[in-house]
Amino acid sequence: MAAHNTNSLGTFLKDRRTRLDPAAFGLSGRRRTPGLRREEVAQRANISPTWYTWLEQGRGGAPSADVLNRIAESLLLTEPEREHLFLLGLGRLPEVRYKSVEGVSPRLQRLLDSLDASPALIKTAAWDVVAWNRAAVIVLTDYSTLPADQRNILRLLFCNPAIREKQHDWEAVARFAVGAFRADAARAGAISEVSELVEELCAASPDFEALWKENDVRAHGEGLKHLRHPKLGVIDLEYSAFSVDGRPDLSLMIYNPVSSLMAQRIRSLIKTGEVQPDEMAT
Repeated sequence: MAAHNTNSLGTFLKDRRTRLDPAAFGLSGRRRTPGLRREEVAQRANISPTWYTWLEQGRGGAPSADVLNRIAESLLLTEPEREHLFLLGLGRLPEVRYKSVEGVSPRLQRLLDSLDASPALIKTAAWDVVAWNRAAVIVLTDYSTLPADQRNILRLLFCNPAIREKQHDWEAVARFAVGAFRADAARAGAISEVSELVEELCAASPDFEALWKENDVRAHGEGLKHLRHPKLGVIDLEYSAFSVDGRPDLSLMIYNPVSSLMAQRIRSLIKTGEVQPDEMAT
């Protein structure tokens, strides 16, 4: 009976190497085996061919994160494949790489739109809103009327008097938002990317500057939000935050009305532009 292969890293590297088409890299000539040669991968990764050979053979000890990143690039690995490479080579995930976002996939937008009475949005690690549904327009903010660079939750919360007025307890909301924002930015590896936004908000809002200097960190998870709406009155919403698989820089926020009556009134306002009277709701 054959022994179990414990060289998972080497097996994975060899498999991905042999899947590559040499012609795509400008390499020609007849080959006895498919894919790139070991020395070609090593050259693309700027590492020693001997060292790369040892990795495939399960020798030479654990590679560094820098080496694994260069190998991942040389093998044209996808992000999930790169993560798997790190788990095999170092027993941990790679450090997060922040990616700027321009919109979301149609599938994610359809998910938002399916929530007819629950305001829902997708935000980046910088708390820029990049997608939302009709219920969010009615209950929270009509993001479509704002320039793209102004669709930021913190800018609205600290610099927009109308948004501030809608919060039932603005101070508590603001304190929580700053702490959760700090945690989100760090988790997504976006601290340097949000530094300009932080400086801008510190200059524009003494309240933000004071809260930022407290260095508080909060988990966004779930909770209860209270809003004062000009047509719906006081709204109680249960909110939950979800990460988007494969995108640590994106979060899905869903706000569910606590009351079924309020949910029905939100649907009515979306459909007709008028609030259904309480006595007509069942």
